[in-house]
Amino acid sequence: MRQPSKAADQEGPAILWFRRDLRLSDQDAVQAAVGGKTPVIPVFILDDAKAGDWKAGGAARWWLHHSLTSLAGSLQKAGSGLVLRRGESAENILALVREVGAGSVHTGVMPEPWERAADAALANALAGMGCTLHCHRTALLHDPEAVTTQAGKPFSVFTPFAHAFSRVTHPAPPGPMPTRIPSPALPRSDKLVDWALLPSIRWDAEIAAHWTPGEAGAAERLQHFIAEAAAQYDFGRNAVAEAGSSSLSPHLHWGEISARQVWAALDEAPAGAGVAAFRRELIWREFTAHVLWHHPSVPDEALRPEFRTFPWRRDARALRAWQRGMTGVPIVDAGMRQLWSIGWMHNRVRMITASFLVKHLLLPWREGEAWFWDTLVDADLPNNSVNWQWVAGCGADPSPFFRIFNPVLQGKKFDPEGAYVRRWVPELAGLDTRFIHEPWAAPDVALRTAGITIGKTYPAPLVDLAEGRARALAALRQTVGRAA
Repeated sequence: MRQPSKAADQEGPAILWFRRDLRLSDQDAVQAAVGGKTPVIPVFILDDAKAGDWKAGGAARWWLHHSLTSLAGSLQKAGSGLVLRRGESAENILALVREVGAGSVHTGVMPEPWERAADAALANALAGMGCTLHCHRTALLHDPEAVTTQAGKPFSVFTPFAHAFSRVTHPAPPGPMPTRIPSPALPRSDKLVDWALLPSIRWDAEIAAHWTPGEAGAAERLQHFIAEAAAQYDFGRNAVAEAGSSSLSPHLHWGEISARQVWAALDEAPAGAGVAAFRRELIWREFTAHVLWHHPSVPDEALRPEFRTFPWRRDARALRAWQRGMTGVPIVDAGMRQLWSIGWMHNRVRMITASFLVKHLLLPWREGEAWFWDTLVDADLPNNSVNWQWVAGCGADPSPFFRIFNPVLQGKKFDPEGAYVRRWVPELAGLDTRFIHEPWAAPDVALRTAGITIGKTYPAPLVDLAEGRARALAALRQTVGRAA
């Protein structure tokens, strides 16, 4: 992690710059700013231009609106408020420093490459004004550049990274929430409603019914997970029709709860394989940040060079059918419809739907990455890009490209009664369980009884699964042969 400037802080207010760490408890930037004994000016800056193609998507912007509303309320209770500014981050911070005569700026370190470059330039500019930029670890358990191989190199395989991470990482107890944040009269602020983060055509009813953005909502969901599901997480996470997942991912992404708080809370859960399995998921989150930190091109370019010329197909109709959950493959369609409905998809089904796109349909992983980015409330650049490359077999610690999930077998294994499919693909709800994951194989009488006509009430499969698999393997052989 880059260290703050050596220049001593001048007298004046401290600017507390929130990014994806939208909480007051266990927030090192908050603690440092409040502990400085000077007035504190909390600010959030919406900087779409800096992120380029990776500015927050529609679902994430919905979440951000409500999370900022929650954060502003918490700050108000602590005797402060939240200044909102829109535009280039560094320009806004420099302008605020001049406006209020700030002596220090406290913020969190973000793993995105554009944030790192901008922070370095901002630190130099602030130093020239006699102001210090202090960067704190607010999003991760460990600094992404601090875990290395014995040769001092970054890791590219998860398991040795996890072993090394576990040896050097011993999370401290979570810090408290400040009861009082001393603030002067705050400078001008934008109105959140003017940012138009909420959709103009209200497609968000089910998202709003399912989620409670904000620090209080995150704490409530963590408590529920610890009490109800953590001990069984090792097998519950794969039961796609059950509430075995933590559903903490959007709260972690937006920093409404810290990874340290989650790690500590797991000590309260019944001991067992479930807790260990979930901690491993937290370490995977650290691994994806580690990969992005050392390979900033990961969101846009395959890590494995041979896959940069992979013979992907272009098929707008097939891509649209996948996006809409109309592929004719029930477990895939159920997942894609769940995603569109609540802005989230069960992790097991994310792998199934992603594998179907890049292997059975042979469509580019970046198309899937972009769609998930726009529709997930937990769209996280390290996780999204590294996980898509993992499925496509072209990234860090990749799942081999020749490992092709059979969506019928996956459905039968992880949704054996078809409850997940019936919930999200209601036109199949009346079909006999024996055929719920492959309705094209059902006898005519079973289809008539369920009121299903393949090709009319429910689509025929976009691709024959055996043929799609063979086509993918042929493309792999072509790629490997060319690279050899």
